[in-house]
Amino acid sequence: MVTATRPARSRLVALTRHYLRDLVYGANDGIVTTFAVVTGVTGAALAPRTILILGVANLVADGFSMGASNYLSIRSDEAVRHARGEPVLEAFPLRHAAATLVAFILAGAVPLVPYVTVPPAARFPAALAGTLVTLFTVGALRSAITRLAWWRAGVEMLVVGAAAAGVAYAIGRILAPLTV
Repeated sequence: MVTATRPARSRLVALTRHYLRDLVYGANDGIVTTFAVVTGVTGAALAPRTILILGVANLVADGFSMGASNYLSIRSDEAVRHARGEPVLEAFPLRHAAATLVAFILAGAVPLVPYVTVPPAARFPAALAGTLVTLFTVGALRSAITRLAWWRAGVEMLVVGAAAAGVAYAIGRILAPLTV
């Protein structure tokens, strides 16, 4: 039984390594762009329902765009390789696109969940906490298949995501007078 588990785990690790770039890219962009919507709307002091409308629109449209862009990028790279007479590196660009899309939507939904499950006064703090924890967790999980220290990988992703959220909040505050 132990020997049957090892090949399955080995295959899972190999698949995760193969799609790691797509998964991290999708998850990071999904949570950062969606939380940027949340912080921008919060900074502008707009109605909370605006967060759900813009957040879900971002989640679906940007998630699809990310997956499609990944697909087209891989197809373009493979076309260049083919023109040079080089071997194909990636035969399944659609799988990479799907990995990017799924990671984007799963992680990107985190900042929106409190806006349908938490009392109004606690929504933004819950979205903030969930986003920061998810950023750190996704970053730290990279260490399972890379040589990065888990805490360093987690902090790296957390800092990048928090910086983007801070910029979005500041822009919302600066542009808030335009909505009056």
